[in-house]
Amino acid sequence: MGLLIRGGTLVLKDIVTVGDVLVDEGRVVRVGKSIESGFTKVINASGKLVIPGAVDPHVHGREPGLLHKDNFANTTKAAALGGVTTVLEMPNTLPPVDSLERLVEKREMLSSRSFVDFGLYAVLYDYADDVERRVREIVEAGAVGFKAFMAQTTGNLPTPSFKSLYLALKLSGELGFPVVFHAEDRGCVEYFTELVRGRGLEGLAAYSEARPPLCEELSIEYVASVARAAGGTAYIAHLSTATALTIVERYRRASTRIYVETTPTYLFFDYEGHSHLGALLKVNPPIRSSSNRRELWAALRSGLIDVIGSDHAPHSPYEKRGDIWEASAGVPGVQHLLSLMVHAALEGFIDLGRIVELCSEKPAKIFGLYPRKGSLLPGADADIVVVDPSGEYVVREDDLAYTHKLAPVLGMKLRGRVEKVLLRGELIVDDGELVVDRPLGTFLTRGGGGRL
Repeated sequence: MGLLIRGGTLVLKDIVTVGDVLVDEGRVVRVGKSIESGFTKVINASGKLVIPGAVDPHVHGREPGLLHKDNFANTTKAAALGGVTTVLEMPNTLPPVDSLERLVEKREMLSSRSFVDFGLYAVLYDYADDVERRVREIVEAGAVGFKAFMAQTTGNLPTPSFKSLYLALKLSGELGFPVVFHAEDRGCVEYFTELVRGRGLEGLAAYSEARPPLCEELSIEYVASVARAAGGTAYIAHLSTATALTIVERYRRASTRIYVETTPTYLFFDYEGHSHLGALLKVNPPIRSSSNRRELWAALRSGLIDVIGSDHAPHSPYEKRGDIWEASAGVPGVQHLLSLMVHAALEGFIDLGRIVELCSEKPAKIFGLYPRKGSLLPGADADIVVVDPSGEYVVREDDLAYTHKLAPVLGMKLRGRVEKVLLRGELIVDDGELVVDRPLGTFLTRGGGGRL
């Protein structure tokens, strides 16, 4: 029979209220007050927050080919512990996911290793054969979208030509998938990096100067203009530069479908207050100033930013050693994506309901998973997180599920402890501990909700 989550504070986008959630056969059956029948098991959630499981649209699980950095099992264990019940896996692995065959191979490989539900991206660049044919067949095989790297990143994948970009965005409008962009202009990055390195500068501030806001702004302007002309959906990943949002606003007013993601890394860290972390905090785009960080928080509150993703990107200790120029770019973050944002809400930086919109509902809608994911509506998968808002803790190495304990959140004191996590109605985390010994995650494809 069913499971009742009783008396919790249900946190939804538009309402926060005390109520019950009835779960049966892996789905939400009913949401209301004082539900009295239809269950044989009860979770007492009195005094706790009940939140739809987070959907992290930006995860680098490192399989296949990059196992020295981490693996997909550890990535999804970390996700589960943090209340992230769906991850969307990036394609810049070895080999990259750039064909129907590689998408199928990766899907089959990860299906036996994932502790949460997952979807897959394919990479967009100039294929040797017909772009339209390949994009269509990859989408039909279940990819949630395509990722285009407009500047150098892990894997050194080439930037797509205008032709490939335009055709992919045109198909995006026709078939309903988004094209996700690492939006930094490659020529801009190369020029300023050479300039700043030539002056012998080091550290996080120098790295930000080497990939200045201009590089993001140029790339977003280009991407948005092509999306408008082609009629597709552009999704700007890991936005670091608040000034670029004026470009986004302008194109939205012209009815361009463009969405913006930022990450907790840009919201909680800056090069002025965290310079001591050095290469550990090296990411692309770079960590910015404290004033930029405040502007990003304001943009979150105003609705200019649509999604919070982790850009989970682990590396080995060897790769994060040395100076800022030689170290690898990227930090692990999936385990504390939701926790950091709940902490921010409990500290009064942002409304709790807005956290659900940013971390659960909106990413599920953009990537065609709503209302199956990102929701507590009847019929949705029972992906549910119970958070103790009175729980305070300091992030320790022993808490991390990653292979390498290098996360910049180590030592941070957070409010709001993830206590229980359900994946499709099954308890996978209890009292903050993983309680399943085998992967239960399933492969997700687009569908289950209308287009935005």
